[in-house]
Amino acid sequence: KGKAKAKAKAEPKATAKAEPKGKAKAKAKAEPRAAPKDFGKPALEGQYRSGKPVDVEALTRMSKDDLGLLPQPSKPRFQTALVGLYVRSQPFGGSDKSSNGHRYDTIPFANGMISAGMSCQLIHYVHQEHTKFFDVLKNFQAIIVRCNPGQIKADGGDQGKFDDSMRAIRKAGIQVWPSPDVMEFMGAKDALCKIADMSIGLEDTLAYYDEAAFSAGFKKTMAFQPRVIKQNRGSSGEGIWIIKLKS
Repeated sequence: KGKAKAKAKAEPKATAKAEPKGKAKAKAKAEPRAAPKDFGKPALEGQYRSGKPVDVEALTRMSKDDLGLLPQPSKPRFQTALVGLYVRSQPFGGSDKSSNGHRYDTIPFANGMISAGMSCQLIHYVHQEHTKFFDVLKNFQAIIVRCNPGQIKADGGDQGKFDDSMRAIRKAGIQVWPSPDVMEFMGAKDALCKIADMSIGLEDTLAYYDEAAFSAGFKKTMAFQPRVIKQNRGSSGEGIWIIKLKS
């Protein structure tokens, strides 16, 4: 027993030495940061980058180019398409379009998808090619719809026919954002009032349906901060104002 005790005392205990704060900081600083991923150079004027990976050659191109669009991934995680609508009777295809025929927010949307490792091809719905168009859509895994309310009709098409075909695409297991039903029930701006008290909403989001309510409510809220006013449905980029108090 005596030898066992002596042996136990002789064995040194393992101790953890605290690393000096200065050295710990220096070590952290020395670790190199991961370099940002290079997605390639954005498309220049006249360049087209929406022809692959899904073959869309059968569809009519309504845009001049894909200016600003990043290169499509060689091995995309998912193959997606962004659907636009070019109103042929209106300058540039509609007031929400840039001079090349794409919506102003189309390239940022698509580049976000590409940066996440997905392909995102920019295509336009032409109602004369309805059946052919939806046959091509079946080859994608997700569809982003960016057609403003009223524009399909303005171009001579049938919104109901378009929506029904999109519903069929969803039933086939292909994601559609937003779906026709979401657009129908949440497409109007006053839908924001319904979520005003949720974590994703703003409590001071209001809707006015007559002149008296607008005059009273708007003047009251304007006293505190600038306001954004939008018409309730189908603005197509028009009818939006940022209002500030006159200094």
